[in-house]
Amino acid sequence: MSTMVYPREEALERLSQDEIVLNTKAVMQGLETLRGEHAQLLNSLLDCSQPPVAQEKSGLLRKSLEAIELGLGEAQVIIALSSHLSAVESEKQKLRAQVRRLCQENQWLRDELAGTQHKLQRSEQNVAQLEEEKKHLEFMNQIKKFDDDVSPSEDKSQTSGGSGGGGSGGGDTSKDSLDDLFPNDDDQGPAQPSGEVAAQQGGYEIPARLRTLHNLVIQYASQGRYEVAVPLCKQALEDLEKTSGHDHPDVATMLNILALVYRDQNKYKEAAHLLNDALAIREKTLGKDHPAVAATLNNLAVLYGKRGKYKEAEPLCKRALEIREKVLGKYHPDVAKQLNNLALLCQNQGKYDEVEYYYRRALEIYESKLGADDPNVAKTKNNLATCYLKQGKFKDAETLYKEILTRAHEKEFGSVNNDNKPIWMHAEEREESKGKRKDSGPYVEYGSWYKACKVDSPTVNTTLKSLGALYRRQGKLEAAETLEECASKSRKQLKSRISSTDTPAMIYQPINYTKLI
Repeated sequence: MSTMVYPREEALERLSQDEIVLNTKAVMQGLETLRGEHAQLLNSLLDCSQPPVAQEKSGLLRKSLEAIELGLGEAQVIIALSSHLSAVESEKQKLRAQVRRLCQENQWLRDELAGTQHKLQRSEQNVAQLEEEKKHLEFMNQIKKFDDDVSPSEDKSQTSGGSGGGGSGGGDTSKDSLDDLFPNDDDQGPAQPSGEVAAQQGGYEIPARLRTLHNLVIQYASQGRYEVAVPLCKQALEDLEKTSGHDHPDVATMLNILALVYRDQNKYKEAAHLLNDALAIREKTLGKDHPAVAATLNNLAVLYGKRGKYKEAEPLCKRALEIREKVLGKYHPDVAKQLNNLALLCQNQGKYDEVEYYYRRALEIYESKLGADDPNVAKTKNNLATCYLKQGKFKDAETLYKEILTRAHEKEFGSVNNDNKPIWMHAEEREESKGKRKDSGPYVEYGSWYKACKVDSPTVNTTLKSLGALYRRQGKLEAAETLEECASKSRKQLKSRISSTDTPAMIYQPINYTKLI
């Protein structure tokens, strides 16, 4: 009879899975051998002629065979369990490999997204510059048409009379669109995380779980890929309503995002329906004086403004202003932004007294809270000057333009004196002395001011062109050519700087029509 050898317990604790399987198979072979030997013994006992002795021994052999069968069954279970564990470990390795691959793909997508956002930012900055130039060309075209319609003597009498004839010229201009003077934040590209924009513009931040989706939707929409952006929004909205219910702030946020996408597609009715739904949810869940409510009111005002419904947009904008004054205080910079928006809506309705009041309030806030050198000060003065032009108040507009240029000069070169004059003073001196000299070089007297000034500011550049147009209207051709040539060189230098660096130059954007999600 063969003998079984079992490993010691201490050795078993140190065995690997493969060694356990090998030992189990060895034990199975030994058990099968024992089973065969027991079967032979049992058969020989049954053939024995001594029944009492044979019966007792055969009983013991049967019990031993049962124990052997049990051992064989347990060994098979161990082998099956080992096979299962091996399969599980193999599947785990596959999953780990997939996780590593997904992490690599995710990093690649992040890099691609960062690169796309960078390119989009540069494109939006170029667009902002072109929009400023477009507005100036439209203004100059209107001035030129007006000049062509009157004789030189009539032009002089109108100029000396102040706003007499100029009022009609300003009144005949077409309505300013909200996009022209106040581009929306979503038109500026993803240069800044939406949560930061919201925090800056009213204290309401997009929930973290929606921020990535919001950025992705805005990116697709800016590329014109609405077939991707719209289903993405709708699916997210459906999931939010299932998990949180319809009356939830996150649902209102997603409704706002989808409304902005529809608005970019000129689907104004669908966008208005979504924004009104979002407004009702936010008023119900957050309260009527929450910054998010002001955000939705602002978006509705933008939407109505795009459709030319300025009367409907005005009360919405006023209510948003009241909320922000209540929450942030009457002298917060975001209140000034809202005042700018309200001024634009009134300007498109010809309410010039209110326009002047709102712009002057905005100027007071910006100058007291952000300082006289803040870009918003120059931009608001520029907008106020446009209001003066529409009323024919050319002298008032000229004064503001000169203030903008003087402040830009002082910021770069220090206080104004006889040896340190801003560009408009040089232009007027050239106008006064044009008959006393022969040179025609526009930069002989004032050196390289245009090279060192903030030529990367569309606001300053537009001011140069606008003041030049006013000089031309007054017959000051030498002064006008001086400013216009300076503006032209500034534009060329800006393009050169943008194309020669990977990091685009910071361009002062026109005042934004605030957009909160």
